[in-house]
Amino acid sequence: MSRRLSILATVILVSFLVVVAQAAWIQGFHAAALDRSTLNPRNNVSTDQYARGDIVAADGTVLAHSVATSSAASPWRRVYPLGSLTSGVVGFNSPIYSWGLETQYNAYLTAHAQPAQSLEQVLAPSTAADSLTLTLLPALQKVVRNALNGRDGSVVAIDPRSGGVLALYSNPTFNPMPFTSFDPKVLAAAWKSVTAKDAEGFPPLGLVATQQTFPPGSTFKVVTTAGIVAYQPALLKRYFKPMVRTALPDTNQFLYNDGNVKCGGTVVQMLPASCDPGYALLGLALGAKDLTAMANAFGFNEIPPLDMPYVDASFFPTESYLAANPPFLAYSAIGQEDVRATALQDALIASAIADGGTIMTPHLMSYVSAPDGSVAERYKDSIWKQPLTRSQASQIVSLMQDVVKSGTAYGVGFLRADDVAAKTGTAQTGKGTTDDWMIAFAPATNPTVAVAVSMPNQGISVTGAEVAGPIMKCVIEGALALQRGLPATGTAATCPR
Repeated sequence: MSRRLSILATVILVSFLVVVAQAAWIQGFHAAALDRSTLNPRNNVSTDQYARGDIVAADGTVLAHSVATSSAASPWRRVYPLGSLTSGVVGFNSPIYSWGLETQYNAYLTAHAQPAQSLEQVLAPSTAADSLTLTLLPALQKVVRNALNGRDGSVVAIDPRSGGVLALYSNPTFNPMPFTSFDPKVLAAAWKSVTAKDAEGFPPLGLVATQQTFPPGSTFKVVTTAGIVAYQPALLKRYFKPMVRTALPDTNQFLYNDGNVKCGGTVVQMLPASCDPGYALLGLALGAKDLTAMANAFGFNEIPPLDMPYVDASFFPTESYLAANPPFLAYSAIGQEDVRATALQDALIASAIADGGTIMTPHLMSYVSAPDGSVAERYKDSIWKQPLTRSQASQIVSLMQDVVKSGTAYGVGFLRADDVAAKTGTAQTGKGTTDDWMIAFAPATNPTVAVAVSMPNQGISVTGAEVAGPIMKCVIEGALALQRGLPATGTAATCPR
């Protein structure tokens, strides 16, 4: 009798182990394949039969939502209330094409099985979509759009304390509504339109802010200065006699200052004045190794981890290339030659100095809401890069304040109360045009906004201060006004309304 019980117990134990092993295999190793399987009933139910989740701005403005139609085949249609104002970020979702945050957060925005809250829901799971709330401020987007006034270019504004993107706007932009059509011909025409280049060579879906790179010009001198502060602080005291030009090593060529104006001194004098020959010599003294290391420490040659598809990396040459080509090292120190940056990257440079040497991970998502309104997931702030210590960054803050007080950004007319720190940039393209820039943050003593303005293909005789400066002034004023609970209209008469 005991032998039979022993055999029965063994059979039961083996059967139990088989069940456990099978469950472990299915849940631990095979779950993803079963989720994707065409035999899964959930995958045979079109998500078009359910409303997509809303995309909502930081102030509660709905940027995308689904409305009911009279069609049984397609009972829901996507609507984008702010149209082209936020289309570069929000994107679109259609039966054929998808882009932007609609793509990035599709798994949340598409109807999916919700966690069971009762035995009834365990037996019959409910299906609904989550909603997405952003850090984006539509009022600041409007300030940017008005300031650009239809010109090709871009602005990225970030809260340096968290990495939250407050504004991200580019021209050219596009109307997302044609992508809500159910007509394949309309969709094909819409896609052709948004992928076609404009007169300046930029397609609307090649966002100038995140996908187009340009020589950053003298805004890169902030990175060169950071390399000096971090790696060779003795160079801060090196004095260069005033000069119009400097000879480039191993050549019979010269690097001239903008406008053939004499400049010189130490870093304290040369950064506010944006002295090209002086900073070229500083770059040569700093060397290829340290300049390359600092550029990479700021995120060059890496794709910034912004939660959007199709974000491009900025470029800085390799150490070996610059070591073998000293003239290119001199030009790279002033943000020219092969150096290329996106507006997003330049905004992150400003953000790093503003936040005590730390680049917080840039992000657009604030939180995800479940259908019942509860928070299903909240973005957790994180550090992406830390190129400088707080003490090192503070030395550059004062220099950038001097750019506004007495340097190349003096004529912009920033409000004294806003305590702006900035750096201008004017890059020669070699095509008879300039790429004009400005980076800035404010208030300098306790920064709450960091901004980059990028204006490509401008006139050869204009500067970053002249072209990007008025735009920057409007954006800084608008951002600070919103933080104070005021309308984001700016106070300058030059800010379009």
